[in-house]
Amino acid sequence: MKRIGGRVRGCAEAGLSLRNGAALNPNPKSRSRSLGRNGAALNPNPVSESRSLGRNGAALNLNPKSGSRSLGLSLSLRRNGVAVSPTPESGSLSLQDAISAVDSLKCNPTAATTTAESLLQSYAAAAASSSDNVFDLFSHMLRTLPSFSPSRSAFHLLFLPSSSASQALRALRLMSSHGFPPDPATADIAVRSICSSSSSAPVEDAVSVLSYLHLQNSVVPDRYTYNFLVKQFCKHRSVSAVYSFVSQLRDSLGLVPDLVTYTILIDNVCTSKNLREATRLLSELHEAGIKPDAYVYNTIMKGFCTLGPAQEVLRVFNKMKDQGVEPDIVSFNTLVYALSKTGRVKDATKYVHVMEEMGHVPDAVTYTSLMNGMCREGDVQGALRLLPQMEAKGCAPNACTYNTLLHGLCKSRLLDTAMQLYSVIQAKAFKLDSASYATFLRALCRHGRVSDAFHVFDYAVTTNSLPHVTAYSTLETTLKWLNKARSQGLVL
Repeated sequence: MKRIGGRVRGCAEAGLSLRNGAALNPNPKSRSRSLGRNGAALNPNPVSESRSLGRNGAALNLNPKSGSRSLGLSLSLRRNGVAVSPTPESGSLSLQDAISAVDSLKCNPTAATTTAESLLQSYAAAAASSSDNVFDLFSHMLRTLPSFSPSRSAFHLLFLPSSSASQALRALRLMSSHGFPPDPATADIAVRSICSSSSSAPVEDAVSVLSYLHLQNSVVPDRYTYNFLVKQFCKHRSVSAVYSFVSQLRDSLGLVPDLVTYTILIDNVCTSKNLREATRLLSELHEAGIKPDAYVYNTIMKGFCTLGPAQEVLRVFNKMKDQGVEPDIVSFNTLVYALSKTGRVKDATKYVHVMEEMGHVPDAVTYTSLMNGMCREGDVQGALRLLPQMEAKGCAPNACTYNTLLHGLCKSRLLDTAMQLYSVIQAKAFKLDSASYATFLRALCRHGRVSDAFHVFDYAVTTNSLPHVTAYSTLETTLKWLNKARSQGLVL
């Protein structure tokens, strides 16, 4: 069986953790990249996303907790002569209220369809609504209002988030019986609804519904639905199961992996630290005649970066350039971080200059990576000198930057300078990370400044820098260490 790889578009570059607790996101300005391939926008977290579909006139928000439209729908109902009072507990329609509103529409048949659909949409959006209740309301509309002619979008409202496979099949059969055979848009809504359910095997349930649609209605899922399912398989199943699933879809539906699919799987194997497989998938990508982009290479670079060998990160970076793919700021930030954390700060600085020559402006991630490398080498003063340099270039230091410097100063036992930097952190209301907090507490206690240590503890708790349990346990451990050190004459 031929293996394939995957792609996650719309996905922010995964964070790389600095040792000092600073979270390195290679591209903080692009937290969510949306793809416009084939008109589809791919969200990295499709299960929880709120997706509006404009297909066939259907606007469906898959986030039932978003009550933004309920008020407008209530006003719409009142304009049509129907007053509906939401339940005071939830602020949404109860089933009995909705049924009463439907009954009152019998005296106004001209507005029945539009008002009934608005009512159905409002009720389906209510947090307390269940699929069975929505079906009951819909069935009541069909029985009570002879003039009610539901549109395709009305049927799509029956696919609530977390619907079971049986509920989805019930909605599909109801659609077909009323002259609306399911189409790829319907398949997409149904699949996403089922995958967000609490079923023991939601992905398998979604695939079974997809098979039903193909057999009964000859529906072939679009690329968006296909890649969404591949992503879901990666989350819940083994790599071999994912490969088997992709092969199954190729054989049964003629769906072949594209660049998005390959990146999904490459990201999946990189997350599991199987970099050899990621490299193999990259070669397979070339053999399939698909040209990888910077995102694919960045994913692999990130994977090697987490394992440590900067030389491998550099090799992938050079291969990307050899293949005619221009590195972006994410590529450079990942490389700078990899080189810096392995003690190659001079090489990292060289690539920062290359980055600037190519028109990329170093950001807080770039400078924080360099500072982290310098602190690891003991050159804390050099790291401090970068602070005014980055500010002079219009790059504002962030919490990660200050935590990295604070950690480095404490490690180098420059406590007075650390206290000055801590004052800046307080003034800017930045949070402390766990590494700098623990190191700072120990440095203060080592120098007999226990009261200052308690002040730092209070600041960490007040700003919710850490979970309270972590803040307390770290302080307790530090004080125990101090008592033991004093008993041994190691500190004053």
